[in-house]
Amino acid sequence: MSLFWRIFVLDAVGLVVAAALLLGPVTVSTPILPGEVLVVVAGLAALLTVNAVVLRVGLAPLGRLGRAMADADLLHPGARAVVSGPVETAELITTYNAMLDRLETERAASAAGALSAQERERHRIARELHDEVGQTLTAVLLQLKRVADRAPQDLREELGQAQEATRSGLDEIRRIARRLRPGVLNELGLLSALRSLAGEFTTHGLSVRHDLRAGLPPLTEETELVLYRVAQEALTNTARHSGADRAELRLRPVADGVELLVQDNGRGLGAADGEGAGIRGMRERALLIGATLTVSSRADGDGGTGIRLRAAASAGRADAPAPAGGR
Repeated sequence: MSLFWRIFVLDAVGLVVAAALLLGPVTVSTPILPGEVLVVVAGLAALLTVNAVVLRVGLAPLGRLGRAMADADLLHPGARAVVSGPVETAELITTYNAMLDRLETERAASAAGALSAQERERHRIARELHDEVGQTLTAVLLQLKRVADRAPQDLREELGQAQEATRSGLDEIRRIARRLRPGVLNELGLLSALRSLAGEFTTHGLSVRHDLRAGLPPLTEETELVLYRVAQEALTNTARHSGADRAELRLRPVADGVELLVQDNGRGLGAADGEGAGIRGMRERALLIGATLTVSSRADGDGGTGIRLRAAASAGRADAPAPAGGR
């Protein structure tokens, strides 16, 4: 029975009983007697109690729906409100769950388009940096060398400094281009790309140890790219924000696919920090391939932050076997 009819029937019964008492032999004395007061108060209390119970039970699913709506997050898909209650409430909850299904599907499609466009733009910028800016700086470097060979002795030191600055700028541009477009991923495979990535982030202040297991199941190009980008973003966050001096990059096969783990010994995420744009970007990438991304963090400086991504195996090429290694 719907909530409307439940309340209507309850009120109708109360009014019918009241009318029957007024038309029947029951009377109220003037002044009213204590026993009559007790009967009237008891009847009114019973009517209000039943009415409150009916409303409480009927409106409880709406309260659960409100909490589910407040907790809904499209970056954590799959959570749905439990369909229960009267007909109207059940239909409302069902409609809300269907709306969430549509929103998650549309968000996944739009995120896929946005990230695809982002990758194309990364490739374009990397190509322009390598072909245009890189070649220009290479020409400048050669020109400075020719000038330095003919310059007086007192100017050669300054020209040498200009050469070193130009060479450093050229190396930085090449490094940026490699991060924008992981050519090693397409050329040598996922394990080699992750091994190279760990080497790039190993600096004087940060040591990145890698443990990359052989025998990975077949993975699609999209899955490999997501794994690489999540590892890259996690190590970038570690280098920039964590204050860590050690990090570990692990990739291993699991029962239903592969698991990537990036763990550092930094200060972790504070309660007030929340998830920044980097972690949200990783979650969006994980949604593209149906992977599960979890973030564990301890703010006491013991344990740091861990980024764990579990991706299912799918039809595609497997990475070439390689021995597990560490550094």
